[in-house]
Amino acid sequence: GEVVLAHAKSVLSSMDSLRQAVDEMNGLVRGKLVVGMVTACTVQPLFDALSGFHLAHPGVEISLLEDDSAKLVEYVREGTVDLALIGAAHRAPDDLDGWQVISEPIVAAVPHEHPLAEKDGVTLAELSAFPLVCLPEGTGIRATLDEASAALGLTPTIALQASAPGAVMQLAERGLGVAVLSESMTGHQKGLKTVAITDADVPAVLALISAPTKSPALRELLLHCRQSFGEPAPTQVASMSGAGPNHTEAGPSAADGPARVYRTQLSAATGD
Repeated sequence: GEVVLAHAKSVLSSMDSLRQAVDEMNGLVRGKLVVGMVTACTVQPLFDALSGFHLAHPGVEISLLEDDSAKLVEYVREGTVDLALIGAAHRAPDDLDGWQVISEPIVAAVPHEHPLAEKDGVTLAELSAFPLVCLPEGTGIRATLDEASAALGLTPTIALQASAPGAVMQLAERGLGVAVLSESMTGHQKGLKTVAITDADVPAVLALISAPTKSPALRELLLHCRQSFGEPAPTQVASMSGAGPNHTEAGPSAADGPARVYRTQLSAATGD
């Protein structure tokens, strides 16, 4: 019985492979895709990619899953999520494919009457004297703050945390703590002054990641993502992750195409 069952599974697998090969020859893409996205991170280029892909391949069922970055990485490794947009400190995981969308510093944001508003820059040691409002653990911004602080022997005082960058800024604007977010997130919040953190040498990274083994549907979706984010060709996450733990990856500057596209969309989405 076990021999027959094993043979039947092998035959079914071969039939699926044959059907997939025929579909590819005929230009047909079928199946299901699960796309992961950082909670409350409204990124228009990703939505544009999903829309374009759906129009081109209506036979593919798309599911969208929101969670924190740490969990999304594990889901991609397990194969339960095909593609994920994640935040990370320094770099995305070495064992997954993808590319860096943006790399930028974290900053502090305070009301204009706050003592730090008089400064153009603040150190993490100075910042540790104030209660902070930040994203929760498992997010790229929080990992960046924690790693940068730990490197200097500091422990930030997190007074409040919220999953949405807009909520973090709203809380800071009402005097409940100093907001710590990425530079692009705070650019359009009129009630807050953005202050550079001068010794936070760990960049906050946003990256699209996927497992090395890809279905035809996922390959097609990746092409749409590259077009939407302005990335002309696939790159390995390893290209930005080959640096050691003490290396600061500069990443794209404000003048670079993909970074500029994302920064504009994120600022608009979180500056409410």
